[in-house]
Amino acid sequence: MSKPERQYTDPEVYAAHYKQFEAAGLPSDQAGWIERARQVAEIFAQDAAARDIENKAPRAEISLLKSSGLLKVLGPKRYGGGGEAWDTAYKLIREVAKGDGSLGMLLGYHLLWSTTANVVGTEELADSVQQAIVKNNYFIGGAVNPRDSDLKITSDGDSIIFNGAKNFNTGGVVSDLTVLEGVLEGTEDHIFTFVNTIQPGITFAHDWDSIGLRLTESGSVKINNVKVPWTDALGWDSSTKRPISDIQGLPFASLLLPTIQLVFSNFYLGIAQGALAAATKYTVNGTRPWPYGGDNKDKAVDEWYIIERYGTYRAHLQAADALADRAGDEVARLYRNAGQHGSTPIADVDHRTSSKGSNGHSNGHVNGSKGTASDSRSSITAKRRGEVATLVASVKVVTTDTGLLVTNGVFEMLGARATGKKYGFDRFWRDIRTHSLHDPVAYKKREVGRYQLLDEIPEPTWYT
Repeated sequence: MSKPERQYTDPEVYAAHYKQFEAAGLPSDQAGWIERARQVAEIFAQDAAARDIENKAPRAEISLLKSSGLLKVLGPKRYGGGGEAWDTAYKLIREVAKGDGSLGMLLGYHLLWSTTANVVGTEELADSVQQAIVKNNYFIGGAVNPRDSDLKITSDGDSIIFNGAKNFNTGGVVSDLTVLEGVLEGTEDHIFTFVNTIQPGITFAHDWDSIGLRLTESGSVKINNVKVPWTDALGWDSSTKRPISDIQGLPFASLLLPTIQLVFSNFYLGIAQGALAAATKYTVNGTRPWPYGGDNKDKAVDEWYIIERYGTYRAHLQAADALADRAGDEVARLYRNAGQHGSTPIADVDHRTSSKGSNGHSNGHVNGSKGTASDSRSSITAKRRGEVATLVASVKVVTTDTGLLVTNGVFEMLGARATGKKYGFDRFWRDIRTHSLHDPVAYKKREVGRYQLLDEIPEPTWYT
């Protein structure tokens, strides 16, 4: 029996919102961007439970993220981006996740992948990638799950060819570009690049059917003879076909890992905050007081145990929020010290320089060329990188523990009727529980503990 064809949500359902966001234009400051994300979260929250049950590929939802401008928040202003830094981006991920955890996750992964070239590529190639992403308003997926075997890369003249498979490929099904990563044959050297998603060599299995984050399209993908120009190999010299040591050999080149770990924590936090907000609304309007306690109340909001639990959860979430903001500030500062403000070189932010070019995209990006990484990248030491990674690990510990506590515990303030599938309160816990298994939080606790006891920074890995 053949598998049913994958169904997609219809972008037309958000047509009125597209016009609203287009008329408003991009926000001009952090407060404006947070408000834009709040508006998007509010739209998603209206039918999040129903969409979770339907489990269709989120083509419409990605269209809404595009029209809102949120995909461009880190992009250079000269190409039409928001020109914001990572501290703002993390807040937006958190805000969108309040309305729909899947979409908060997809936004976060997109922002991480969109900055890949800025971390592991030359300045020229990074600029080329940003031009393509921002001008075309691309959504980025990534086939980079490190727990699977690496994609195999072979050299073929002026091109490299990727082959292999990945069990997880978040957002790929609805993406415009896909980040590929693999190991060059005969070496232990890794190569990142961007490719067009829609091509014969990329085949999605449409097999994502997890208990949570059901709209993230995180299923498996096969990569078959996907050919990319050597000039599109990020951080490599296309003439010598070797990594550029001034880029790949720096601690900064591994910064994608703590950056994405903080992405995780922010959508965990947003999901938990969304759960508490939804529960609060239900308790105020629907929960009945318990009539057999000996101290009977007329309204559920006067029940002492309900008040106590809401107070506890709010306090814990506020503390997690402050810690996440602190870490976001530190990550943004680290990028700034390395010469980058979001995905924009600091020089462009300071002097508002502009450049013109095409917005085309061949199997990779536009007009890539060999270049030299900024000297600012070398100012980021292994210790500095490690200290930030330890702070990020602390946030992961707190948001995981608090997120699971809150999303599980809210049911105790709601009552049995709130377990009805139509309310969707279970999706908050399912979403955090699903992704919190991405990498064991116990190892984050160990990293923080070793730093506390031994002043030992964590060794860079695919998860640190």
